[in-house]
Amino acid sequence: MATKPPQGDPVQDAPKVAERKRAAAGLPAIGHTLRMAHQQMGLKRTALTLLSVNQKDGFDCPGCAWPEPEHRHKAEFCENGAKAVAEEATLRRVTPEFFAAHPVSDLARRSGYWLGQQGRLTHPMYLPEGADHYEPVSWERAFDIVAEELTALSSPDEAVFYTSGRTSNEAAFLYQLFARKLGTNNLPDCSNMCHESSGSALSETIGVGKGSVLLEDLHQADLVVVAGQNPGTNHPRMLSALEKAKANGARIVSVNPLPEAGLERFKNPQTPKGLTTGTSLTDLFLQIRIGGDQALFRLLNKLILDTPGAVDEEFVRAHTHGFHDFAEAARAADWDETLAATGLAREDVERFLRMVLDSERIVVCWAMGLTQHKHSVPMIREIVNFLLLRGNIGRPGAGVCPVRGHSNVQGDRTMGIFERPAPAFLDALEREFGFAPPREHGYDVVRAIRALRDGEAKVFFAMGGNFVSASPDTEVTEAAMRRARLTVHVSTKLNRSHAVTGARALILPTLGRTERDLQAGGEQFVTVEDSMGMVHASRGRLEPASPHLLSEPAIVCRLARRVLGAEDDVPWEEFEKDYATVRDRIARVVPGFEDFNARVAHPGGFALPHAPRDERRFPTATGKANFTAAPVEYPHLPEGRLLLQTLRSHDQYNTTIYGLDDRYRGIRNGRRVVLVNPDDAEALKLADGSYVDLVSEWKDGVERRAPGFRVVHYPTARGCAAAYYPETNVLVPLDATADVSNTPASKSVVVRLEQSATD
Repeated sequence: MATKPPQGDPVQDAPKVAERKRAAAGLPAIGHTLRMAHQQMGLKRTALTLLSVNQKDGFDCPGCAWPEPEHRHKAEFCENGAKAVAEEATLRRVTPEFFAAHPVSDLARRSGYWLGQQGRLTHPMYLPEGADHYEPVSWERAFDIVAEELTALSSPDEAVFYTSGRTSNEAAFLYQLFARKLGTNNLPDCSNMCHESSGSALSETIGVGKGSVLLEDLHQADLVVVAGQNPGTNHPRMLSALEKAKANGARIVSVNPLPEAGLERFKNPQTPKGLTTGTSLTDLFLQIRIGGDQALFRLLNKLILDTPGAVDEEFVRAHTHGFHDFAEAARAADWDETLAATGLAREDVERFLRMVLDSERIVVCWAMGLTQHKHSVPMIREIVNFLLLRGNIGRPGAGVCPVRGHSNVQGDRTMGIFERPAPAFLDALEREFGFAPPREHGYDVVRAIRALRDGEAKVFFAMGGNFVSASPDTEVTEAAMRRARLTVHVSTKLNRSHAVTGARALILPTLGRTERDLQAGGEQFVTVEDSMGMVHASRGRLEPASPHLLSEPAIVCRLARRVLGAEDDVPWEEFEKDYATVRDRIARVVPGFEDFNARVAHPGGFALPHAPRDERRFPTATGKANFTAAPVEYPHLPEGRLLLQTLRSHDQYNTTIYGLDDRYRGIRNGRRVVLVNPDDAEALKLADGSYVDLVSEWKDGVERRAPGFRVVHYPTARGCAAAYYPETNVLVPLDATADVSNTPASKSVVVRLEQSATD
């Protein structure tokens, strides 16, 4: 049987610290997976559920967006994917009686871990204005409340419609259609906070804001560069792909401020070798200073230019634009400046160069470690320059690989969840549905928070996610949310955003990926797009956690009908009844989805077209792949300060906290820790085990403080520190964002460490 949720918040004021691990997965991962799954689901349900994860006739993991291979294991999931499934398929329940016993003021004092451990939401819940308790409400009344607030707005642009990356293609398409029929492009999403920088850089340089590789390309690469990414925790199934690449002869370079166990050695729990010695993955570890990646790749590009025969001149001549200006900027790269910016040794950079020159096919993978800096967009453009120089885009075994986080974040964007939609998408929407969509750009996440703060937005509607905990500048974000007239969250489980509300609030419980979706037209399936542009079906197997749940498409369709009225000619009822009718419309609006229903019926789905990968055709403004020549940037650190990156523990996924351990880094029973290089700690007189407040410094002069963090001496890059989010989101200024993409700069926060009053 599953265990009961914790009654009280666990004490986290004395984390235990041991030696960090130097290998990932193996028998400990199996044991941890089974233990946590049993706690949430019980033994029988664990077996039935986990064997359906990522199978061709099963459901897509609600965790990360890593793709599935054509030939799948019976256990095609990782430890953190199993945790995500267990939390959704849990037998624990949050009923109206729970809300009667716990006022909102009590929920607001609880940790995110405690809230998430309580279980699945079972009923629509309503917080009236001035009340401190949620109360049950009918679906009809809930939709009336939303309609009351939306129709009372002076402009549709006073509403914000946020989307989490868990939302299916069908629900996302309907959601954006509803928002645009209402009259707004205020469609921020979680991509605004993660890979927006990737999309901005890639759209400009290669013409498609997505990665250009398939899983097979990783297997065929001669060299794989993994930069600013920790796949052992954030995308564990990627380790299997890297292991296969190594077996095929690839070499791997890891570029990261911290050593990570998963990139050192992978103990594949599906093989005998993996249960014993495992596979060493990284051939060269470049322990770079936070934010120094642009400088590194700029110097590499100079060295490639200076090496006779190293440039693929035929590719550059036939397929690229802007080479002269780029080459002039690259040749000006300076060794001394680069070594200062990166903290690397010259011999390591030269070794990296030799590996590059010895490789015909190169893939560069990256994640948040590259996308959340002020200069993230030029940083990623420089990586594109690096690949273009040797023709490493548009051929097998080579290309760009931004590794997306949440399971359908890329699909949601493809479906039109974007505050700055392309005119061609709006034109297609207009032709298909016979209305004039709004053309003015809407709010992204940061601009939405400003609008709520300033009273320019009054209704906040979230399709999934935990917006309050995911967003920067926690105190500003929470104050902004509390200014709203109405906050609405479509959710499977309780989270902090339910306790930080507008004047009125609704929680609308929805089906999870693991659950059967039975509508009037019969049992339905939904579709998702993975990080490499593969689209496939997802079919839940479990009975819903409550008979009072609605699917996300059903919620959108019923809400749209209630708000837009009977005279609206979109067949919302038909869409709710049969999701195939939604896919028929997607096929006529979204390029690449032609004959959608027939193609997705194929086991494993289909690959979306990608012009640079498939044809070496680059749909940019110039018609070619664009070299760029931005000035090199990197953080400059004042004396006595450290550069903080926010990151995840191994027991979390995004803002969902599964447990209080980070076993690969040797942390147990607590999350308020700050990892500091021992030499920096000595210079700052910070003993291991002492307690400090983290205080960020930014040009606005506002003090942002995260109190009571245990100092852990850890082999970070010199001058750099690391601590977990969302606890450290309070330190990230709302206006500290990446140029172009406006993504919060959560990976390069200047902080000072002050002795804590709790020490």
